[in-house]
Amino acid sequence: MKRLIIALVFILFAISDLKAQTIRMATYNIRQATEKDSLNAWRYRKATVANLIRFHDFDIFGTQEGFYYQLNELKDGLPQFEYTGKGRDDGANGGEFSAIFYKKDRFSLLKGGTFWLTENGSDTPVKGWDAALPRICTWGLFKDKLSGFSFYFFNTHFDHKGIQARRESSKLILSKIKQIAGKSPVVLAGDFNVDQNDGSYALINESPEIEDAYSLAEIKLANNGTFNGFNIQTKSDSRIDHIFLSKGFKVNKYGILTDSYQGRLPSDHYPVLIEVDVKLTK
Repeated sequence: MKRLIIALVFILFAISDLKAQTIRMATYNIRQATEKDSLNAWRYRKATVANLIRFHDFDIFGTQEGFYYQLNELKDGLPQFEYTGKGRDDGANGGEFSAIFYKKDRFSLLKGGTFWLTENGSDTPVKGWDAALPRICTWGLFKDKLSGFSFYFFNTHFDHKGIQARRESSKLILSKIKQIAGKSPVVLAGDFNVDQNDGSYALINESPEIEDAYSLAEIKLANNGTFNGFNIQTKSDSRIDHIFLSKGFKVNKYGILTDSYQGRLPSDHYPVLIEVDVKLTK
């Protein structure tokens, strides 16, 4: 009888494990490489950025600001990852990327692309509206090899000056999500350069398609805002880095990771990490 009970318990746990798989998703503005940052320059912090990602066990995440060589150095520190994306200056390797990193043993990249945040969502480099710089959104369709679950991951970086550009970029990305992903599960991550009180944020969060993971999470760790300017004393509740999700996900946890090292910070933004459950589809 005792063996039967143990067997039944084992079966119940196995069935429960088959019902859902957990994915740890994140967005991380890693700050472009510039010697102007002095002791916060990329060469001093790149190992810590990689170790933070490994320690918190990101499965898939979007980066902002990284240059081509930065992303390859980050990949060197994360050999289990691959990334996809294009440079915003030339559509190849020039300028900042909004790259998507993913564990290559966990996910298959089925298709993907990059579009510029402009009036028509151009496939070639161009600056839109009143933006100070060209801005992009990179996307990919990923299949989780553990669960069979497929989803689209969009990653972007809105302009830091253009008020109209940020508002119109919100509208454009919602339109592109409908066009590219249809009714499939969707994640939209990035540095939006607006916080939760801004109209450009509201356009996305109040849309019928996607909602902020912060609102959906059962457990929240958000004792600070997401921009720190490399100042470890910065205190704010302003979240300008966001992850939005469609209804295909159950958000268990949301966290703004405020890890530091030797009194310094790995980037001028804190990464946002969420833990979600997805249904088994195999």
